[in-house]
Amino acid sequence: MVTGQIAGRGVRDQRVLSAMRKVPRHAFVPEAVRRYAYEDQPLPIGHRQTISQPYIVAIMTELLAAGKGDTVLEIGTGSGYQAAVLAELVRHVYTIEIVPELAKSASAALGQLGYQNVTVRQGDGYKGWPEKAPFDRIILTAAPPELPQALIDQLRPGGKLVAPVGGSSWSQELVVLNKDASGKLARKTIFPVVFVPMVRP
Repeated sequence: MVTGQIAGRGVRDQRVLSAMRKVPRHAFVPEAVRRYAYEDQPLPIGHRQTISQPYIVAIMTELLAAGKGDTVLEIGTGSGYQAAVLAELVRHVYTIEIVPELAKSASAALGQLGYQNVTVRQGDGYKGWPEKAPFDRIILTAAPPELPQALIDQLRPGGKLVAPVGGSSWSQELVVLNKDASGKLARKTIFPVVFVPMVRP
């Protein structure tokens, strides 16, 4: 998976490649589709949600460029796979999932694999996690029509946010938002993507 689908398509960050090799993707997908766990495709995880294809997880992680001492906010825990990959790279991951059943199953999967630096909360991702802010990095795994201001506000000066953005699955773009030391924002579009929509309660 890593050699052919990720490194073979241009992901060069060795820390990201190492994390992708280490995290068992099959542990984060339902048994019914487990045989497809290492193919380069999204998979259904129930509740009209998906686990992203491995390449997308890797490229978003590379774009995030998080360091060992960083604290990361993830919006859209899903199965917990992206959080596990990030947990290999950073100090702590705070991750929010709106679907109660997924928050519970992701927390269980992460716990079974021994990830002690991930905290899962069931709740509204549009509000972020203000009591743990500011965050060095923020990543969204579901697409809002526009970036929520609450999340931008919770990004530390010098921080970076990576997210799919767009109101329709056919008009989404992967976006990187940098906030400089003075709080000024710089936005860059990477390429078109298709993600599940980021929903409200």
